[in-house]
Amino acid sequence: MADWTERYRPTTLSELRGNNKARDAFRDWARSWDDHREAVILHGSPGVGKTSAAHALAADMGWETVELNASDQRTADVIEQFAGRAAMNATLSGSAAGGGATGDNTASRQLVILDEADNIHGNYDRGGAAAITKLVKNSGQPIVLIANEFYDMSRGLRGACEDIEFRDVSTRSIVPVLRDLCRREGVEYEQAALDAIAETNNGDLRGAVKDLQAAAEGRETITERDVVTGDRDRSMGIFPFLDAVLKEESAEESLQAAYRVDETPDDLTKWLEDNMLDVYEPREAARAYDFLANADVWLGRVRASQNYRYWRYATDNAAAGTAAARDGTKGGWTRYGRPQFWPGSNSTADEVCQRIADRSGMSIEIARRAVLPSLSAMTHHCKPRELTVIMAAAYEFDASHVAFVTGSGESTKKVQSIVADAADRREQAMEAHSGGAFVGNSPDTDERDDAVGERGDDDSDTAAGNTARDERVASGDDPAASGESAGTTTADSNARETESEDDENQAGLSDFF
Repeated sequence: MADWTERYRPTTLSELRGNNKARDAFRDWARSWDDHREAVILHGSPGVGKTSAAHALAADMGWETVELNASDQRTADVIEQFAGRAAMNATLSGSAAGGGATGDNTASRQLVILDEADNIHGNYDRGGAAAITKLVKNSGQPIVLIANEFYDMSRGLRGACEDIEFRDVSTRSIVPVLRDLCRREGVEYEQAALDAIAETNNGDLRGAVKDLQAAAEGRETITERDVVTGDRDRSMGIFPFLDAVLKEESAEESLQAAYRVDETPDDLTKWLEDNMLDVYEPREAARAYDFLANADVWLGRVRASQNYRYWRYATDNAAAGTAAARDGTKGGWTRYGRPQFWPGSNSTADEVCQRIADRSGMSIEIARRAVLPSLSAMTHHCKPRELTVIMAAAYEFDASHVAFVTGSGESTKKVQSIVADAADRREQAMEAHSGGAFVGNSPDTDERDDAVGERGDDDSDTAAGNTARDERVASGDDPAASGESAGTTTADSNARETESEDDENQAGLSDFF
């Protein structure tokens, strides 16, 4: 079933329910943008229609939208590229970046939308806040920043923008929306049921629509009792969601759980992928990976097209598909962990990716997205051990790197022994490829040294014999002088060749060291 919040998203500002004063102020900001050229901040509680209002305004004004979502990387470099792309698109479409636009140029503008502008922090968004402040001050396009907490944003950014507050939607504004959705979906309802949904959500229109969809699932009529049993737990966290998908609930119920968690589909996919192997058997995991791969395809289409309606298909595959891959329910308690490959989660991730990239001759981005997840899956909890040792040796990982990739504890004996074995493996490989440069006093070397020593003693004896022979030759008493001389010449030649080889070997070691 398609997400009703997407299917029935307002297409014009006139369809927006509640916040009439904020809606009118937003429209006035857009119509007078030529005069003030300021960005605007829409702030208020989640689910009150801020993002819907931005897209509806763009439709009313005939503007295209360029959106940088919270799930995208938002470093200073990315934001500057994002701003440059918007400015270039505007130039190509005929809008002047430096002056006012009128007539057809007004319709050719692009509305730049930055969602969750109050949530830019940490290593992953390094420099992002300052870059956004620079962007809103210099952009030649209208910009909308969307935030839940206005005062979580920097003072400089707040001071550079106009701000419009969206208040919680009243119950009397939510109920007509729910009634209209029931009519469109052909669902009968008790008025008390709609009232209960509106009251429970306490101003969150998006949450009310999700609750209505959950209550209507598989039913032709919604009663107050249906709403009570299907009540939406607004405080549902990520860990109960993981239990629902990986252990307890059916595919359909897992999909409904995904609607209740305040996480984007790409974040849910990361959580599931990173924790699944702690629960699933290999055959279950193999089936689940097919669904997660499909989810990743849809998330890629979202990033490429900026069409967030594709999110529903990613959620279907990630939540319902992963649950469907499970054979029955599972018990016990599982210690779930934060996704290891969350971009920029810590410096260890950057170090690991840098080592992989250097060793393999690829970019860090490819190492992070393509190689690192595969290594983690193949060496999860250091199994198989031999493969983990080979990996640690190949990339020269230390204990922190092995722990990061495998999910095992850095101080455990298992990880420490793997690092030690990897170091031994590297040393053996170096010796094997050194061409004998690292050979010490091995038995063969000792035997050669002994032979050289014996030859030295023989040489001393030979020298004494040669002296006596020379005296005989001088007196003419050595009839075999010529023969002995020939034999000695041959022996001396052989000895010099052997000494020359020894000298060359010694010179080679000296050069190496």
